[in-house]
Amino acid sequence: MILLIILALALSANEYYSKAEPYRLYTLQSNVSGLVIKADENLEGKKLSDVSFIIIDDELDQKELLYLKEKKVSYEKSLELNIEMNDNYLMMIEKKNVNYERIKDLPIKSSVEKDKEFFDLSNTQNQQLSTLEKIETIRTTLSDTIFRIAQLQRSIKDKYIKAKNLVLYTLDVRKGQVVAPGMNLAVVADVSKAKLTIFLNNDEIDEIYKKTIFLNGEKTEYKIDKIWPLSDSEHISAYKTEILIKSPKQFSKLYKIEFK
Repeated sequence: MILLIILALALSANEYYSKAEPYRLYTLQSNVSGLVIKADENLEGKKLSDVSFIIIDDELDQKELLYLKEKKVSYEKSLELNIEMNDNYLMMIEKKNVNYERIKDLPIKSSVEKDKEFFDLSNTQNQQLSTLEKIETIRTTLSDTIFRIAQLQRSIKDKYIKAKNLVLYTLDVRKGQVVAPGMNLAVVADVSKAKLTIFLNNDEIDEIYKKTIFLNGEKTEYKIDKIWPLSDSEHISAYKTEILIKSPKQFSKLYKIEFK
């Protein structure tokens, strides 16, 4: 856990000091397991692009994905053929049923002939039912295959770690290391703006929104972004307060904050 060390010393009722910290820090954790084949240490402290700065080996995933895509095509063709077979059986059943209904009460037809027509009809019906069962089996297998393909695609995507426009604060893994789900990979920082954190006493809060914020003696248009509704666990009688400012050239710069 990255601890943000924030100086907020009150010199008077409306005067404080605070360091400019990144707007947000994000801890990136692995969703997958595997061998790290890239971890670009040279990017620490730099703004990241849309190029992966950590890559986890996906060779077996890629092979399985290719295999399952081929199987998916095969299952789809098999499903199409069996649906066509089922339609043919239905047409055959319809015609055989007409033939059987026509002869079953004819006295000129022997029992053997009638039984033959009946068994032929029943056999075709059973074949149609068997085809229906096969269709359901193929559909289930196809659905499982599609789901597994989606899993692999997600897994492969999660093995290419990117954080475009964020700064690589710390890199927690190295090339050759094996990672598991939930393991920390890196901490990245959103430096699009900065935050100043101070602690206000309860009697200061009501009027603070009406006052102008001065930074290092200069009047600003900045406003308080948020005040925590509960008193701080360390500053027991004070309330954590954040002010958002433009991103400075150098973070951790000390600011004198005044409310007038």
